[in-house]
Amino acid sequence: MLAKLHFKKDDQAIVIAGKEKGKSGKILSMISKKECVLIEKVNLVKRHSRPSAKNRQGGIIEKEGPIHISNVMILCSKCNSPVRIGRKTLEDGKKVRYCRKCGEFIDL
Repeated sequence: MLAKLHFKKDDQAIVIAGKEKGKSGKILSMISKKECVLIEKVNLVKRHSRPSAKNRQGGIIEKEGPIHISNVMILCSKCNSPVRIGRKTLEDGKKVRYCRKCGEFIDL
């Protein structure tokens, strides 16, 4: 069974555990089967690639590696700190995420 992800693409996130602890950036994508996220300029890994139509020269490429969601938290724009996420349903039926620390809406 796939876990419910509390993150969305383009959220600001911070790494709270592991070798990249303390680094933050924008979430580029999520891998729901592995329960991982890719964060911009965090956990960079080197990959060797052959020349192809997409990459004409080939060589060593640096790209982001996956980080498990248990090691990542959302950064609240108002508190500017890692926070847990809550969910509320507004009067019009729209579901929004909010900061559990300060109550600020994240989705709006």
